[in-house]
Amino acid sequence: MAELRTEEEQLEAIKRWWKENGTSLIAGAAIAAAGVFGWNAWQDYQAGQGEAASLRYQQLVELTGQDELGDDARRRAEELVTEITDEHGTTLYADLARLLDARLAVEADDRSRARAALEAVIEESERGYLEGLARLRLARLQLVEGEAETALTTLEGVPEALAAQRAEVVGDAQHALGRVDQARQAWQEALSLAEQHNQPLYGVQLKLDDLGTEEAIL
Repeated sequence: MAELRTEEEQLEAIKRWWKENGTSLIAGAAIAAAGVFGWNAWQDYQAGQGEAASLRYQQLVELTGQDELGDDARRRAEELVTEITDEHGTTLYADLARLLDARLAVEADDRSRARAALEAVIEESERGYLEGLARLRLARLQLVEGEAETALTTLEGVPEALAAQRAEVVGDAQHALGRVDQARQAWQEALSLAEQHNQPLYGVQLKLDDLGTEEAIL
């Protein structure tokens, strides 16, 4: 622009430049504005989704906190679980709802539904601790159904934060398979880990004591 000699020439040059480039500038500004608006809208949507999931989960907890769950309450609880998992499937609340659904299914003696709920957490959750809880509970179900070897495989994915509980269920599986020494070792490890991490672990010492009684009888 510096080599142009008059203001008129400068003005004409600006007009020509704008004619050639103005449309693309406007489009770029519009795209940028749309991006900002879209991001803010997405953030608002996510916040709304999280709040909706939280409210539904709170309803589920309050509903299932009753001493006795009637048929109507149980059906409503199942509906809430479905709503949370279908509409908020990647949230923390979906994982928690599935774990609660598994408990309700066990209470109703519906092991098939309980297993499906726990397997969904294992397959879909991005939260290692909750996946570990699901693995522990699924392994216990598998033991009840006589699948001790499968339970041992399930327990392999349990994180270190749940190591004491994992060792206890490993002991249960080994005992179910008739491997007394391995069961004793696993239960002793469970007690040791629980003590190291100051975690209460009830019933394991009784299992060890009973194991000693069984050996005396044999």
